[in-house]
Amino acid sequence: MAGRFAGRPTRTTVRGGHVGVPASGSAGMPRQAATPARTRRWVPDGPLDLGLVLGPLRRGPADPTFRTTADGSVWRTCRTPAGPGTLRVRADGGEVLGAAWGPGAEWLLDQLPEWLGAADEPEAFVPRHRVVALSRHRRPGLRLTRTGLVLESLIPSVLEQKVTTEEAYRAWRLLVRGFGEPAPGPAGAGERPMFVMPTPRAWALIPSWEWHRAGVDDKRASTILRSVRVAARLEQATGMPAREAQARLEVVPGVGPWTSAEVVQRSHGAADAVTVGDLHLPGIVGWALAGDRDADDAAMLRLLEPYAGQRHRAARLILLSGQVPARRVPKMPRVDIGLL
Repeated sequence: MAGRFAGRPTRTTVRGGHVGVPASGSAGMPRQAATPARTRRWVPDGPLDLGLVLGPLRRGPADPTFRTTADGSVWRTCRTPAGPGTLRVRADGGEVLGAAWGPGAEWLLDQLPEWLGAADEPEAFVPRHRVVALSRHRRPGLRLTRTGLVLESLIPSVLEQKVTTEEAYRAWRLLVRGFGEPAPGPAGAGERPMFVMPTPRAWALIPSWEWHRAGVDDKRASTILRSVRVAARLEQATGMPAREAQARLEVVPGVGPWTSAEVVQRSHGAADAVTVGDLHLPGIVGWALAGDRDADDAAMLRLLEPYAGQRHRAARLILLSGQVPARRVPKMPRVDIGLL
């Protein structure tokens, strides 16, 4: 039985992984001459890998808010403080080309450098283990994104609580497509349009049977409903230090340390917000650093002590290293409550 399930990635390994961005070509989204884009050019101060930096924002290969295209672009839709927007990012030599559509276009272009890790300090990281040093050497373009948005990371993180990857991604996909709105600009057209996630009010008005149909149990749905009722207060957490932001998020019943860490890793680019309470991460870190596949949270935190201040970055580099113990048995069955 050893290694029988090794080929199936867990949500944990996917979370640390790399989104493949095709090399630049000619194909991309359909054009819409009636909606010209606002644009911006930005020059990063070091290596930049778009797939590594923006990859944690993708919630599954069919995420309606995230897409890569054959011209080497990464597309992302957001509900910004100024309204819905679509952002397209493409590397061009040593520059990054950004284009945005919709009411949130200016906000997205203003935030573009931080989205691509301008506020991150990768040079502050000092590897203490060979596996971490090798992983960092192989991926010099890794930076931590800072989106400045809370709810767009909080809701999918709640959907991912204690379920399989497939269930969580399916729920996010169905709910965004069913209750969101078409993306501004060319991303909202064509055979596979992208969508902007629902407004807080739209989340609050989703009927109970639609949560059930998407496979979301009452506990996770209730946590999301409590969150959207205080959405404005939660979004204010982007102006706080990461630990204070986590404390504010955890005031919402149903939001614990696992969920709050997953949020601030994206919204704040929090380099030290290591995820505790994860089903797989302690064993992966324990295996990579000490050969202990049965490590728990306490053991993982002890192993990551040399990386204080940079523990999340260390964990991501470990996940990217491929040093993952083979799965012996499936850890969690898939249960589709929509069929009950």
